Amino acid sequence: MEAEKYPYTNHLINEKSPYLLSHAHNPVDWWPWGREAFEKAQKEDKPVFLSIGYSTCHWCHVMEKESFENEKVAKLLNESFVSIKVDREERPDVDSVYMAVCQAVNHSGGWPLTILMTPKQQPFFAATYLPRESRGKMTGLLQVLGQIAAAWQKDREKLCQAGASICKYFADSNRDQRDAFAENLWPDSELFRQAATGFLQSFDEEYGGFGQAPKFPAAHNLLFLLRYGRRQQDKTVEYVAAQTLFCMMRGGMFDHIGGGFSRYSTDRKWLIPHFEKMLYDNALLAYAYLECWEQTQAKWCLWTAERIFTYIFRELTGEEGQFFCGQDADSEGVEGKYYGLSPKETEQVLGAQRGKDFCRRYGITEAGNFEGMGIPNLLQERTPWIPDGETAKDCDALYEYRRDRYQLHKDDKALTSWNSLMAAACAKGARACFRLQKEEGPLSQCLTSAKRNLDFIKTRLMDENGRLWVRYRDGEAAGHGHLDDYAFYIFALLQMYQTEFDPAYLKEAVCAADHMTEYFWDDGAGGFYLYASDGEQLIHRPKDVWDGAMPSGNSMAAYVLGRLAALTAEPKWMDLRDRQICFLMRQVKEYPVGYSFSLLAMMEAVYPSKELVCALPSGCGEDLQKRLACASDNGFTVLVKTPENASLLARVAPFTADYPMGQADRFYLCEGGSCQKPTENLKEILP
Repeated sequence: MEAEKYPYTNHLINEKSPYLLSHAHNPVDWWPWGREAFEKAQKEDKPVFLSIGYSTCHWCHVMEKESFENEKVAKLLNESFVSIKVDREERPDVDSVYMAVCQAVNHSGGWPLTILMTPKQQPFFAATYLPRESRGKMTGLLQVLGQIAAAWQKDREKLCQAGASICKYFADSNRDQRDAFAENLWPDSELFRQAATGFLQSFDEEYGGFGQAPKFPAAHNLLFLLRYGRRQQDKTVEYVAAQTLFCMMRGGMFDHIGGGFSRYSTDRKWLIPHFEKMLYDNALLAYAYLECWEQTQAKWCLWTAERIFTYIFRELTGEEGQFFCGQDADSEGVEGKYYGLSPKETEQVLGAQRGKDFCRRYGITEAGNFEGMGIPNLLQERTPWIPDGETAKDCDALYEYRRDRYQLHKDDKALTSWNSLMAAACAKGARACFRLQKEEGPLSQCLTSAKRNLDFIKTRLMDENGRLWVRYRDGEAAGHGHLDDYAFYIFALLQMYQTEFDPAYLKEAVCAADHMTEYFWDDGAGGFYLYASDGEQLIHRPKDVWDGAMPSGNSMAAYVLGRLAALTAEPKWMDLRDRQICFLMRQVKEYPVGYSFSLLAMMEAVYPSKELVCALPSGCGEDLQKRLACASDNGFTVLVKTPENASLLARVAPFTADYPMGQADRFYLCEGGSCQKPTENLKEILP
């Protein structure tokens, strides 16, 4: 029976990646990325067909069903090429290098990514999704493969020259060894104003967000606007960010039944999502909604963040405290089928009257709003509305019905970088819980969840030398960590320090920063490379700076270096932060709206800072700890010294050794480079 179900098995069968395993029974003779595949191509004198995607990618599934399960395509690939499959989430280095090739050649990119190259990894053709047969202006995969196979036999020199030319282009881009720090490129408030103005000019007044369809959440853009608005006391900028968050929450991109956000909206109204749900989007959005709540006290912000955490804890959390990557857009081969509801179904679950009321409220009609299905939304609500107790119960009932009706594929691997972002969001959620003094609900779970996750990273995603791995699944960690893994992990650790004031988190952050500097820093031109100096060397060693769907590793590195400098007062971190900011400025100054997380790091360096050292001879009680933790979200850098932690704290922040431990609590505030007289009354600092 099993042989009939899976008549083919290729070299992906022993992989751990759900994406690679989903292709393990294709008739295509897939190989994982590695030396063996390229040696085979060299030995058999064949070009390499490289396909890069990920488990929750809708068009990756389309191309698989259409082409990679097709006997004709498989025959051509197996006879004339060596075929390699890569999960972009496991190998972000490979993906970054060849996505850069695609963007350089075609001025666009995306997934699935299709690359043809020599056995020496020199690419000569790049595309994204290709239909099996030519369709309109789109050349079909069969036609492309046929032409390349013929050219490899008859005109190979031309293909090799194209590959060598592309490699030379990227090699030349790495030869600029000017030290950006020597150019004294330093940001100022005018740069931040230009960025804010750029966002305001493209702001969609009616539906929020920026530009037309499709619309992506890009939470770090909103974080920049919120913090800039607060720093400048600019209510217009703050409104643009808050209104965008509100409009996203109203639309169908937000899952009103189960919580959490889909990856992006296909339309201007945020109504119809691309239905895959990703961990990193929800982590960054939870962080942004919490920050908006801190500034505006808008209850809908807090409620939305709580619904994101509800989704994460219910759907994407493993038994070891790890966070899974995401959920697929498709169920039973149909995009969005899991999420759609009809009036008839709704009334069957809720009863006639409550069902009708629910459909009226959430825009579910017989005609539907997406391919005959109804995607629940609150677009008719022009003012904030939070479901009451009865409506919340209705959502829970529909969630149970929906979950039992269809199944969603889940990518259950754990990535260090994405787990770190979620741990950071949970740490911020814990501080919100402190402020609210809540003892139940999803926010009350945030602190435990963050601690468990960081323990998971340390025990499962770190080797005996303190080096990080990229991913963990099914008992196995793999892939040497990249810049994003280290930078995001440090971010999570510092968020946890600002929540619990345990210097062990600060010590771990310093260790990770030492590794990041040793293996990724370019001491000549500045900036951090994507992959380590002792890792596999590809045709290009990029330094990613652009803040796309996630902050870049370089922008996050600048941010955490600034935080380390503030917390430890160590000159080496201050010097490295300054050099990193100068490196980033080379690109940020040309188009600041594309580098919003870099701007967050730069604002920390430019605007006046507030450092608070608390010397507490009787220890830090729970109430005081919570109060100080909340201060860290109001612009304070807080250090807590107690008799129990003084020795460890002095090792990572040596300047704290000079702060005496007297008979009473004493608080030392420095602001804008000037230190005030110590006080024993915290209310003088935090009213």
